[in-house]
Amino acid sequence: MLEFRPLLTPSEMLQEGIFGGSYFGVEKLEGDQDYLPLFETLGDIDPALYLGNKYSPKVNKFKVRSGMPYQYWVDMKWMHADDPYGWFEWYIKYFNGRRHPDDDRQIRRWQDFAGTSGRWRNNIYKKIHETGDWNVSPRIQQSLLHWGYEVNEEDYSLWCKMNNKVAPEEWCEYGGLPSPSFYQ
Repeated sequence: MLEFRPLLTPSEMLQEGIFGGSYFGVEKLEGDQDYLPLFETLGDIDPALYLGNKYSPKVNKFKVRSGMPYQYWVDMKWMHADDPYGWFEWYIKYFNGRRHPDDDRQIRRWQDFAGTSGRWRNNIYKKIHETGDWNVSPRIQQSLLHWGYEVNEEDYSLWCKMNNKVAPEEWCEYGGLPSPSFYQ
């Protein structure tokens, strides 16, 4: 079984602010009504958070434009016919219990992006470590949010250990040596 542990549910992702509020709104797929029951599973989420006719960075948590246009996703062949809107549509269905032949591919995409060894998850923790700034690179943080992942201290500490880095709070006041807790 592949490791798949997004930190946020689809509803929590929408509440945080993702896809410029237009995930299901910008591209209207002709005749596609399969996604309509998905909206019922989102509870009381304001439809303006996912049905906008125009991508609005103001809706995003980090107030930046992030992600590629829908046509790019199609050109890259990232879409499955059963999930024509892509990864987030797949994730909503997966979260609600559907299992599908495309699950392994989608989970591997998540792992490559936001999993423990994921490119962008490691990239952001490296930037945080280098700068000491938890607000560094809002575009990368927004992109990670699109994959159900939020930067957090626990995973940062794990990243530090996996990369033989000393987290700033582990340094002693004297001489810059790691504190005793670093060696435990």
